[in-house]
Amino acid sequence: MNLSDLTASVLRISDIYAAEHGIERSGDWALLKVQEELGELTAEHLRMSGRARGVADAGRLGDEAADVLGMLLIYCDRAGIDIEQAMQRKWLHWLEDKA
Repeated sequence: MNLSDLTASVLRISDIYAAEHGIERSGDWALLKVQEELGELTAEHLRMSGRARGVADAGRLGDEAADVLGMLLIYCDRAGIDIEQAMQRKWLHWLEDKA
């Protein structure tokens, strides 16, 4: 699966989830959800490192990382960001001289 296919699937799932649960997704909703999911990832990371209460669960850590990525893809779509192009411009260009 490539990033474009992943984004399309995530957007479709988000639409289904929002419709089923009556979630209104206003302009800043996606960015606020990225922040929420990052907080949940941070909490699980703290549990995994023994710095927070609760039972650590590596599977939950992965699930929270997936939530962050999913919401970031949704945010990028809503904000008109071509994340593949941005990654090329910001990160991947460093490999062009090294190949």
